[in-house]
Amino acid sequence: MNPQPLRDEAEERGASAVEYALLVALIAAVIIVTVTTLGTKVIPLYDITF
Repeated sequence: MNPQPLRDEAEERGASAVEYALLVALIAAVIIVTVTTLGTKVIPLYDITF
């Protein structure tokens, strides 16, 4: 029996987890930037003075 395939599979799962973490971080950063940008442009629309 060769234990090499098991180690390769574990390394592949570890690499996939890192890739998914980077993808989630990128999506979160895009959402934060979008909400911040749109928020500063939308707030004046609701600034109603009587």
